[in-house]
Amino acid sequence: MEEKNKLMWVLDIGYRAYRPVWEFQRQLQQERIQNRIPDTLILVEHPPVYTIGKNGSAQNVIATPQFLQQQGIEVIHVDRGGDVTYHGPGQLVGYPIFNLHQHRESVSWYMRQLEEVFIRALRHWHIAAERKQGYPGVWIGEEKIVALGVRISHWVTMHGFALNVCPNLSHFQGIIPCGLAHKGVTSMEKELKRKVTLSEVKPVVVEKFREVFDFREVEFVHKLPHQFEHSSIEEV
Repeated sequence: MEEKNKLMWVLDIGYRAYRPVWEFQRQLQQERIQNRIPDTLILVEHPPVYTIGKNGSAQNVIATPQFLQQQGIEVIHVDRGGDVTYHGPGQLVGYPIFNLHQHRESVSWYMRQLEEVFIRALRHWHIAAERKQGYPGVWIGEEKIVALGVRISHWVTMHGFALNVCPNLSHFQGIIPCGLAHKGVTSMEKELKRKVTLSEVKPVVVEKFREVFDFREVEFVHKLPHQFEHSSIEEV
């Protein structure tokens, strides 16, 4: 690994609509492929949305049109792997734009590293989370607390993770999460039986990314590089 790639930028972009952030990821991925930016972690919170991965089935969205309308939930087909998942308020969503040439050129290694980030992070709150053989993500018993789905081009990643901090868990009833009818979902709030905020969780997650991916330096970027000044990631 080259020393210059031991820096990770963190872009915490707040509460944003899904589609513009998806486009923003694409832009950043191209910049990372060209080595114009370092490895970058986008942190975001989305309005309610069901996303269907390229291997997914719309049949796993079981919500009625009335439910979708009442709850204000959008349904979007996306270009990541995996099936159907939910993003919404109270969920910490993150999109690592990492060049695996500078880590390890292995999709399975990368997925296991993402899982390790959250196994370690949740340990901070004494939540015993684990991997489940054959089921990507992070689990507490038979309930998933972190969903993963990625897309990799020229060994540069996009899409990423969704950690259930304090989301409206009833919104998961409108889908068969990841196509797994026999599995459930949980959240940090449910496990801890107390209020948990994203601001409490973010610093721990960033530190575990630094630790697991062996970054020497983390830089919080508060102003986008000039080439993104006109990106359409408006606040919602």
